[in-house]
Amino acid sequence: MNMSWQEFTALLALATAMSFTPGPNTALATAIAANRGLARAMRFVCAVPLGWSALLLLCAAGVGALVIAAPPLKWAIQAAGVGYLLWLAWQLARSAALARADDSQLDIGFWQGAALQFVNIKVWLLALAIVAGWIAGRADAMSRLVVVVPVMQFFAFTSNLLYASMGALLRGWLARGRRLLWFNRAMAAVLAFTAVWMLTV
Repeated sequence: MNMSWQEFTALLALATAMSFTPGPNTALATAIAANRGLARAMRFVCAVPLGWSALLLLCAAGVGALVIAAPPLKWAIQAAGVGYLLWLAWQLARSAALARADDSQLDIGFWQGAALQFVNIKVWLLALAIVAGWIAGRADAMSRLVVVVPVMQFFAFTSNLLYASMGALLRGWLARGRRLLWFNRAMAAVLAFTAVWMLTV
């Protein structure tokens, strides 16, 4: 592989900026852990890197370019993503009590978490940017992909684990009074804002 240290450093900088800034994944990781505990949130935390890497591989295979080039398909992905995020925001905004272990509210399973990546147009665009900048048209494209995918998986896992851990640490504090309700409404606002932003991409 001929990836220079400058290219690798740029990849790490992009991964850091995109992974650790607030977004739908980190907001959900925080909210699930705050409402249901860290153990329950780990399904979502582990699902994000799987869904993200699968989408990155699809983009490397050319599917991402097809999605962007076909407006109806892009709009369908945007509509599905916006609708799902707004539905989650609505559910979250109404929750004022810590969820029980058997409560289905805000219980996003592993495969739901992975599938969420495919209806986030921001994730599609990021994957396309990575493919265009680091993989496409290179003689060593496959060996580069072997490096890029684990790096992005690591950052996706680490960032969501960090946010989920913060949510879990707040769990006891949020259980008092109406703190959880206002916390959930703040997280819901993040999801709703992200959904609206997705319409402008």
